[in-house]
Amino acid sequence: MISSFFHLLRGARVGFVLAREGALALVDPSVLPPLARGLIRVGRLIERRGAGSSATRLAAALTRLGPSYVKFGQFLATRPDVVGMKIAEDLSALQDRMPAFSMVEARAAVEAAHDEKLEEIFVEFSEPVAAASIAQVHRARLKDGREVAVKILRPGIHDRFNRDLAAMRFGAEQAEARSAEARRLRFTGVVETLARSVAMEMDLRLEAAALSEFAENTKDDADFRVPEPDWQLTAREMLVDEWIEAVRLSDVEGLRAAGHDLPELARKIIQSFLKHAIRDGFFHADMHPGNLFVDAEGRLVAVDGGIMGRLGLKERRFLAEILLGFITRDYRRVAEVHFEAGYVPAHHDVEDFAQAIRAVGEPIHDKRADQISMAKVLTLLFEITGMFDMATRTELVMLQKTMVVVEGVARSLDPHLDMWGTADPVVRDWITSNLGPIGRLQEVGRGAHSLLGSLAALPDTVVRAERVLGQLEDASRNGFVLDERSIEAIGRAEAQRNRWGTAALWVIAALVAYGVFG
Repeated sequence: MISSFFHLLRGARVGFVLAREGALALVDPSVLPPLARGLIRVGRLIERRGAGSSATRLAAALTRLGPSYVKFGQFLATRPDVVGMKIAEDLSALQDRMPAFSMVEARAAVEAAHDEKLEEIFVEFSEPVAAASIAQVHRARLKDGREVAVKILRPGIHDRFNRDLAAMRFGAEQAEARSAEARRLRFTGVVETLARSVAMEMDLRLEAAALSEFAENTKDDADFRVPEPDWQLTAREMLVDEWIEAVRLSDVEGLRAAGHDLPELARKIIQSFLKHAIRDGFFHADMHPGNLFVDAEGRLVAVDGGIMGRLGLKERRFLAEILLGFITRDYRRVAEVHFEAGYVPAHHDVEDFAQAIRAVGEPIHDKRADQISMAKVLTLLFEITGMFDMATRTELVMLQKTMVVVEGVARSLDPHLDMWGTADPVVRDWITSNLGPIGRLQEVGRGAHSLLGSLAALPDTVVRAERVLGQLEDASRNGFVLDERSIEAIGRAEAQRNRWGTAALWVIAALVAYGVFG
């Protein structure tokens, strides 16, 4: 109970900052229950004047709340099904830029990671060249002459994220307890996905592993490469990989000056992403222009493997068939794939769903990228999935949002890019290889191997099943017995809950009396 009280206090602070910065203007009160509408109206009374555009307001509020909320805002930008397209678009503009921490702290982190002086590792070590919510990057030179990028976690970042994530988790649980729509959208799942993502990002050895896997998957791709991590120097709080001498993809004039073919780069971006997602099932989920470069040979270079997406074979087949269905306008097949994958409950009608999918596909067919509003497409798609009780699939929504980001990056290089025509060869190639005759034979082989493994384990499974059945029969005759430690623990927990519950109620009553929450 006392933890709930502190979560309420943190939630009140978040609400105050959002209200003060004017971010509540983004919320549509008409979709809220009466109490929430009233709170929104009260919150807007303290709105700071001249807060700027909606994107500026929300970015300012989240930046003021700190690194955890900047990361949360960026993550929610991948979930327009949860926050709506308008807010998702504003959050997409949120820059993960924070003030750099000091060189003294950076030096201490390097020396703690390797238990030796910084000068014994690097002959040169620069001031920070980039600083984000979780880490900052330095340029350095090793004794063997190699130039490297050194990524260092922020001091104390683990404790801060754990505290803020606990408050977010509490808020999500409260929302799901009171709202069927929140349960459908899986608010707690959103927070848990963020928590897993942040946990991965805060162990830089895992980011090095992601880069290594990514590099292995793409080693034969002529148009794409990934920086190689230095495993000997990488530690939990420090990642060292090769320094990339290249032009940032956001520097369009620099790309032109270097003689790069911009429409060709746009094609490479789309096709590389689709290869990673469909062919490999492992894709870069943060492919904004700041994380993409072009080297002197015209290859795309992706950095920062902190946020990666992963798709199983089932999801890859789903994605490939969905894309091909839209390309060929076979909406019936698109609908069937949703049902076969179990994404739409079986009590719905395939023909009705196909009709709804047609409403998404027809307006964008044969349109160039500059003629398509992906925001409108996604808005309609999310309305349809809600109409047909399709539970949110986090990995698919992240993939979908990343596709929109990638399409936007490509469009900045070639406004007339044909998104569907560019995707077509990658999708058809994968479908031919995996869903054609050869792919079917491989699938049969995998199934046979799995069946043989199950048969080999059958004797042990039978023995365990007999043991469990015997235990259940004993329990049905004699009842389930709790040992003394369990009984004592339950008693202590109940007594503690009653004491803290009474104390928390008095404290909250006192705070309300003094107007803390007013």
